[in-house]
Order: sequence, then structure tokens, then C-alpha cells
Amino acid sequence: MSDAECVWAVGAILGEGPVWSAAERAVWFVDIKAPAIHRFDPATGGKQSWDAPARCGFLLPTGRGWQIAGLKTGLHRFNAETGNFSLLHVVEPHAPNNRLNDGFVDSEGFLWFGSMDDNEEDPSGALYQLNSTGCVRRDPGYVVSNGPAESPDGQTLYHTDTLAGIIYAFDRGRSGTLSNKRVFVRFSPDEGYPDGPIVDAEGCLWTGLFGGWSLRRYSPKGELLQTLRLPCSAVTKAAFGGEDLRTLYITTAHVALNAEQRKQQPLAGGLFSARVDVPGLPQGIVTHGI
Repeated sequence: MSDAECVWAVGAILGEGPVWSAAERAVWFVDIKAPAIHRFDPATGGKQSWDAPARCGFLLPTGRGWQIAGLKTGLHRFNAETGNFSLLHVVEPHAPNNRLNDGFVDSEGFLWFGSMDDNEEDPSGALYQLNSTGCVRRDPGYVVSNGPAESPDGQTLYHTDTLAGIIYAFDRGRSGTLSNKRVFVRFSPDEGYPDGPIVDAEGCLWTGLFGGWSLRRYSPKGELLQTLRLPCSAVTKAAFGGEDLRTLYITTAHVALNAEQRKQQPLAGGLFSARVDVPGLPQGIVTHGI
């Protein structure tokens, strides 16, 4: 049983970071471990892919004719016309085994992103904000970071500590300062591990569950409101898309599956879509620090 439709059986090793481009009416996403960037046009079924030079955690729009990509080697400009990458910032020269993971653009045009230990063992990762001074570390101590996302009023920032099974909430200052860190939702291992979060127009948070076969929707108070089932276990992240921002585009992975599990989950690593009642918020554009 599934509440979602597979729109591209791309077979991503670790699909992540879907982003809706309203101008193109297309969804972009990455395969971190291929590594690759993908683009899907729902109207035509058109599919495009680009190889990345290093593990790619996210790809986000800038409005300058290029996108910003978070690679293991740092933040890069990505030009889809040429397929070229050019380095903007080396984020963690002191931590060569770290890579960048999930990213998000807030309502002020700031890029937020996390880093993580590529072996998923040490709490060497952190939450960063890109501003005019460069990459500012806002919260350290993560093994696997995911998100962040923000409330519709921009006053609350959510960020995920995946291996700890916790989504945190912070009070967010206008400049990006964070305070009052607190547990928003805590998960037990048998529920799956919280992955990428997004927030809808009602301020409710959706999160992928890696190993949990689903997306879940939580109220601003952390109450479980809805579960959307998928036919594969590793559900990573969703993005709101379509003309009315009521279509979820959902990335998945097969990285943790053995050969028998892959036979049982033939669509693992695919891109899925599902309609929802409450729309999302428009995709932000990076305007600071680039």
C-alpha cells in the first residue's frame, strides 16, 4: 500500500534535497552518493541528469542564472547549461572527512545548511548560515544533520539530529541568531530516523523517515497529524510543488538495502509525488553571501 506515485524510477543511491522551481515548473534533486543532480519536468516527463565532482548534499536557487550546490568539498556555483561547478567557499578545512548534507533557503534569503561526518560516527557536524561574512557556524555537535526549515513567520527554525532521532526547534532572530534550543519531536528507532523537514502554510512540519516507510506531518506543537505511506523504507525529504504548491515531490534511497531488500523494494531510490490538502510555502532564493 502507498499514498504516493513513483514519477521517476531513477534508482538513486541516496536521493535527497528536492526543490521546486516555479519558473521552470520542474523539480530538482540530488543523489548524494552517485554523485549526481537530477531535474524532472512533471508536465512532459522530461528527465535530465548531471554528474557532480563530489558528494552533493543539496542544490538551491540563487536567481543569478546559476544554483548553489553543497558538495563534500564546499559550496559551489553550478551552471546547468554547461554542467560546470566552481568553488565559492571551503566550509570546514579542519574536518576533511566531513561533507555537507541538507540545505534550505529562509524567508530572508539566507542559505542554511548542515555538515556531517561522512562515516556517520563522530559529532563533527554543525548547522551553518551563509551571510555576507561567510559561513557562520550556528549550532555544533551533529553526527548527521538534516534540514533546516522555518515557520511561516520566520521566528522558529527547525533542525534535525538524525541519529539522535530528534527534531529541534530554535527561536530565530532576524539576522540568523538562534536561541532557546528545545526538542520539537523525538523518535524511537523502530519509527525510523527523521530526515529532511519542510513546513507548510499552516506551520505544520513534514519530515521524511529513513527506515520508516513514510512522511509524517506534525502540528506546530509537535503533535502527529498525518502519515503518508511510501513503498520503500528510506524516505528522505519532500518539497511542495505544482501551480498550487499542493503536490509533494519526495526523494528516497536504497543505500541501506541489501540485495534481497532491493528485490522487495524495486522503486527504492525513486522520485515520488503525492497530493496534499494544505499547500507549502514558495521556494526561497539565496541572496546573501554569493
